[in-house]
Amino acid sequence: MSADVPDIDAFTRPYWDAAADGRLLLRRCRACGRPHHYPREFCPYCWSEDVVWERANGRATLYTWSVVHRNDLPPFGARVPYVAAVVDLAEGPRMMTEVVGCAEADLRIGMELTVTFRREGEGPAVPVFRTARLSGGGQS
Repeated sequence: MSADVPDIDAFTRPYWDAAADGRLLLRRCRACGRPHHYPREFCPYCWSEDVVWERANGRATLYTWSVVHRNDLPPFGARVPYVAAVVDLAEGPRMMTEVVGCAEADLRIGMELTVTFRREGEGPAVPVFRTARLSGGGQS
C-alpha cells in the first residue's frame, strides 16, 4: 500500500468504499451534532461513541498550503512539486489533503475548492481538491 494511504480496516472500509465511488464521507456525532474528520469511532468534542457516517458535499476553502519540492518517500517523489494543504470543509471540519490542477501562483487563502479523487494503481481512491471552477468531480 502507498505511504499516503492508511491501512484499510473494518472501521474505515465505508470511507474508502465511498471514495472509490467519488464520495467524501465525514463522521457526525449524534450526541452533540458536530461533524469531524478524520474518521474516528468516537466524537473528539464530547467523546460520545454515537457517531455516524455522513456524505460531505465536497466543497471546501483553502486554509493554508505548502509547496513540496522534495520528498524521497514513495509515491511522493514522483509527484514533486505538489501542494500539501489544509482545507476547511463546507461542513466545518479541517482536512489535510493535496490541491491538484492549480498553479502555485494562483493559490489564495479562502479560495473555493471541490473534492476529486486520485487513484494510483491498485490502491484506494484518495480525496484531493482542485479549484471549484475547474472541477468535474471525477477522478484525477
